Amino acid sequence: MHPNAEHVAGVLRGHGAAGEVVELPESARTAQAAADQLGCEVGAIANSLVFDADGAPLLVLTSGAHRVDTVKVAGLVGARRVRRATPEFVRAATGQPIGGVAPVGHPAPIRTLVDVWLDAYDRVWAAGGHPHTVFPTSYEELLKITGGDPAEVE
Repeated sequence: MHPNAEHVAGVLRGHGAAGEVVELPESARTAQAAADQLGCEVGAIANSLVFDADGAPLLVLTSGAHRVDTVKVAGLVGARRVRRATPEFVRAATGQPIGGVAPVGHPAPIRTLVDVWLDAYDRVWAAGGHPHTVFPTSYEELLKITGGDPAEVE
């Protein structure tokens, strides 16, 4: 397993998370690609999207069926502007590549919002630190392990 995925697996164990990081046969850089490989609805994929909120990283865990409304999110976090982060910004903030960003395992804590729509699924899947890895979790567990705030981000 990739070192990023091993690190994320260790962090998940440290948080007492129920699921384990698994390796997919193909890259899952999009929610649809992950859903296709896992045989689940795209809405059950917890996309880990990193944004630049006035220069600070902001992680939004959103249902793969949704688009993040950056104006709405800016209002939620009190930022003047929230925009999609560059790959370099994402890597610096998370230590992980776009398409594989896990909800945990970052060099420093990142403010996190968790899409309330994920609560519609008993099991959701999140990236495991590398585009070929994912882990099963739940909405409640995502809130717990990230210290995130529930939010309507669509």
